[in-house]
Formats: sequence, structure tokens, C-alpha cells
Amino acid sequence: MHAELRSRVLAANVAIVQAGLVTLTFGNASGVDRAAGVMAIKPSGVPYEELEAEQIVLLDLASGDILEGGLRPSSDAPTHLLLYRELPGLGGIVHTHSPFATAWAQAGRELPCLGTTHADHFAGPVPVTRPLSADEIRGAYEERTGDVIVEAIREQGLDPLAVPGALVLQHGPFTWGADVETAVENAIALEAIAALAYRTFALRPDQAQLDAVLHQRHFTRKHGPTRYYGQP
Repeated sequence: MHAELRSRVLAANVAIVQAGLVTLTFGNASGVDRAAGVMAIKPSGVPYEELEAEQIVLLDLASGDILEGGLRPSSDAPTHLLLYRELPGLGGIVHTHSPFATAWAQAGRELPCLGTTHADHFAGPVPVTRPLSADEIRGAYEERTGDVIVEAIREQGLDPLAVPGALVLQHGPFTWGADVETAVENAIALEAIAALAYRTFALRPDQAQLDAVLHQRHFTRKHGPTRYYGQP
């Protein structure tokens, strides 16, 4: 059942390890078949080097029930499910605890755009979520984690495919895309720009954000109907 989706989600999980974004089993990637109402996600705690496509867990997108797979899904599955339900353009999601992006999340700082590397991938600063209340943490914690991501996006009026990621306060980054492969690319880009921003502020603590016109030009070179980066 859904062999291709499982294979792509397996490849995405392997890719985030190969990119250096994962320590131990701290991370997961998922993909969705919206027509079938199915989400595929990494099983919880399984070492990446042992992971096989048949172990990728299939969940009902609406109910969260396990459709196929003998292992427990990632503990972050409720976060992924909520993001897919609330943000219909998403086709893939990646969560990691990559060092630099997680440092920004732990510091509770949004990631500002300081240069064109950031602008190539994100149409604005990467937002950071508000704190979860004690009741939210004690209750359906993982779902509430998804809620605060969606809340940050909507309160700032962001297009989630133009700003394809968020930093969960004192937790770590989530990225997404129109498909799981793009979600992986955005996770790699987010870690890179988080490292660049950290080093930039170390060299120049008063560094200003990138000029808005230059930011827009770089983003639209790669995204949207006027993009011209790469081959047609």
C-alpha cells in the first residue's frame, strides 16, 4: 500500500541524516497523499540505518489512525497531521534538531534575513512560536505544537510555501514544502542560514536585515511565475 510514498518518505529521512541535520534519532520526515487521505511518517525511535520502506507508518490524515505498519509512528506525528490539515498546500514536512536552527529556537529568536542566501529560500524572517501554556503541555502536547506553528504563520499573514518553516520555541525547527523532497531542501537551507546568521551577528552584532527590494528580487528569481533560476 502506497509503496511510492513510503519509498519517498524513507529517502527523505535518509537525506536529513546525510545532510548532518540529525543526531541519534532526533528528527523525522513525512509525506502525504491528499487524494487518498494518507500520511506516511518515520516510525518512532528506529535508527535510521535500520529503517526500511515497509516500516514507514501510514496514518489516516483525518483521524490519525494507523492504516498500515507494525511500528509506532513518530511521537511528532500529531504535529505533522495538524499542519497538513490546517495548511492545505503542504505535501511534505521535516522536523529536526539541527544545531544552529535549534539554537535560534532555544533562544526564542526569529531568524532574520541578513543576506541573499536566506532570501533565495524564505520570503521573510523565519518565525518563532509563542510559549506553550502548562495546560497545553500537559494535554495534547504534540497537537498544540502544531497549533502554535499555524498560529505564528496566520498572525503574521505568511504564505507557508513562501516562508516554508518555523522555529518552535525551545524545541527546534519544522520545515515543509509542496512535496517531501522540497521539505528536505528547506530543512537543509534553514540550517545553513541559521549558521550564517549566528556567525554574522558574532562578527557584527548590529547587522541590519537585507534590503527589502533585494530580498524580493532574490526570492522571485527562484520562486513564482517570474522565476528564472535553473533550467525551464
